[in-house]
Amino acid sequence: MTRHFLNLADAGAEALSAILNDALARKVARQGWPKGRADGDAPLKDHTLGMIFEKNSTRTRVSFEMAMRQLGGDAMFMAAGQMQLGRGETVADTARVLSRMVDAIVIRTDDHAKVEELAAYSSVPVINGLTDLSHPCQIVADLLTILEQGKALPGLEVAWLGDGNNVLASIIEAAGLMKFNVRAGCPKGYEPDADFVAQARAQGARIDIIADATAAVDGADIVVTDTWVSMGQDHAHNKIAAMFPYQVNEALMAKAKPDARFLHCLPAHRGEEATDAVLDGPQSLIWDEAENRIHAQKSILLWALGLL
Repeated sequence: MTRHFLNLADAGAEALSAILNDALARKVARQGWPKGRADGDAPLKDHTLGMIFEKNSTRTRVSFEMAMRQLGGDAMFMAAGQMQLGRGETVADTARVLSRMVDAIVIRTDDHAKVEELAAYSSVPVINGLTDLSHPCQIVADLLTILEQGKALPGLEVAWLGDGNNVLASIIEAAGLMKFNVRAGCPKGYEPDADFVAQARAQGARIDIIADATAAVDGADIVVTDTWVSMGQDHAHNKIAAMFPYQVNEALMAKAKPDARFLHCLPAHRGEEATDAVLDGPQSLIWDEAENRIHAQKSILLWALGLL
């Protein structure tokens, strides 16, 4: 059966642990190497990744291209507007064609249904590089970054501030799989996807959706936020006004544990969801988090291709 990675649950807890362990080991093994050198085992030699991008990207695009290079393979970037997909060819037909030409596909798009349809008609693995519903690859990198700090995932207290968006949905999904807890400080009307919340709670995670930012952060091990207005969203002015009480600043970070760490998947709108003092401060791990997209992507690819 083809292994798709549309959400974290597609892998499950055991495979997610294996992905994280592999990513940690491969990162350590590369220390001091040029970034473009292939890993010693080059496990994806002669493999090609097709990359469909309908949304702008820095970290997702570069990390997948570098992941394939470090695994010994190649990556092919395809802007949707320059494909027949952007001119009316169906997602299903695109999947059938690309399955004959590449070994795996990553897609970064808006509607999650497109990713599901692509996977339904693809005979090679499809990886969700971001949809409006979820962002599983980002969360693998986040968990990797947390583990590097010596923090165990079971029982971890994660605080989220701001919009109940796709990143939060995948954090909540990870909480159910890896047995940590999430307190999400979100303004009314911007709560996370109810299905992800229900699933994580059913798996034993404590997921609290609260309106008070200070209560959300109180005693947290990890504080996470994201941009308040995602690409393509309307009504930005009203949304930003609702979000400002959830800005992560030094005063709010002080409510977390003394050894708490700060994450942001980037890009950051400095002075909105977080201040410079937090983004660039001693508790911030955002640059490690960004680099770890490469290492996370490598192990996700290996799992999807049945090599992990």
